Amino acid sequence: MAQLGRADRLDAARDRDGDTCVWCGCVFDGRTRPTTEHVIPRVKGGPSWLENEVAACRRCNGERGHRGLVEWLDECERRGWVPDVARLERVLVSLDAAIAARGGQRKARPQLASQLRRLRRRAA
Repeated sequence: MAQLGRADRLDAARDRDGDTCVWCGCVFDGRTRPTTEHVIPRVKGGPSWLENEVAACRRCNGERGHRGLVEWLDECERRGWVPDVARLERVLVSLDAAIAARGGQRKARPQLASQLRRLRRRAA
């Protein structure tokens, strides 16, 4: 199965999730442009697969850096933003299923499991 290019994955993520930043909720209206945000950062083993990507504004993407999902989620809420937690959980579950189906991603698996567990514990 051929993987989509970066721009096509960003378009597909926007089609799947809507036209807002996953972290701060700003609308991509032409003035604010979306960027590809890896839910599990690449430096922590996250693949460049649609299942690991969401749209985020440049500010949020840059400020998050390589921080873990739950750590950045807490920071967003501290700032008064309303992140799309349901979207983040859907992406993590989808990534988990994609890794199970495709294999590999040894470095991403523990990070993914940890973030999903922490996200669910946080919601309980």
